[in-house]
Amino acid sequence: MEQQYFDANKQAWNKRAAVHKHSSFYDVAAFKAGKSALNAIELQAMGNVQQKRLLHLQCHFGMDTLSWAREGAIVTGIDFSDEAIVTANSLSNELQIPATFICANVYDTLSHINTEFDIVFTSYGVVGWLPDLDKWAAVIAGSLAKGGVFYMVEFHPVVWMLDEGFSYIKYHYHNAGVIEELQTGTYADRNAPIEYLEYSWNHSLSEVINALIKQGLTIASLDEYNYSCYNCFNNTIQGEDGFWRIKGLEDKLPMMYAIKATKQ
Repeated sequence: MEQQYFDANKQAWNKRAAVHKHSSFYDVAAFKAGKSALNAIELQAMGNVQQKRLLHLQCHFGMDTLSWAREGAIVTGIDFSDEAIVTANSLSNELQIPATFICANVYDTLSHINTEFDIVFTSYGVVGWLPDLDKWAAVIAGSLAKGGVFYMVEFHPVVWMLDEGFSYIKYHYHNAGVIEELQTGTYADRNAPIEYLEYSWNHSLSEVINALIKQGLTIASLDEYNYSCYNCFNNTIQGEDGFWRIKGLEDKLPMMYAIKATKQ
């Protein structure tokens, strides 16, 4: 059954990726001109990445991965969408930014790499596509070199409890099993002429953190943010600081969190 979910989600993300690379949300033209796809949160958290081996899990079409390469990291990105990986390789070649991109399910990462990494990174809308976070955490621990750092920044599970308009609680905070939804458009272009079934899972903070701890990783920090770096939700407004908050609930709910962990 799990493979059925992954197959459907891969088709969905192939459709999304085909739209995303042309969207103003991702603004590939600005990226090609030198703009980083990374946010201040992850840049400040990771500091100097010069010559660090960095593995980016669920990398989509590689703009964040390539932005880390521009920061000096030696990068590898993995994603299960072949449409996304084709675009990632195209950007890498066109911009002459060295990178390795792998098309594979994140759970299969360890069978596709032959090195350990100084940094494992993942961000913004990733764990919700994974039914089993113990498998995910095992990939992270198995990919990291001794002394390596895992860093994730993700949308807060409280956000995923609410309906799309943030008007009522629709979903469980804890993982209550698979969520099946028929979607049209995409967060990057709500009017895009695409339709697809998708399968997702809500994961509480304790589930995420305990999965990492069970793999022997040491949690160095947990931070929560009352805003989104991205205009990817309905019914949000942009503040003077450039960040997006839920209209009518400004600063009252967490919208993102970040975890840094180390392998001893």
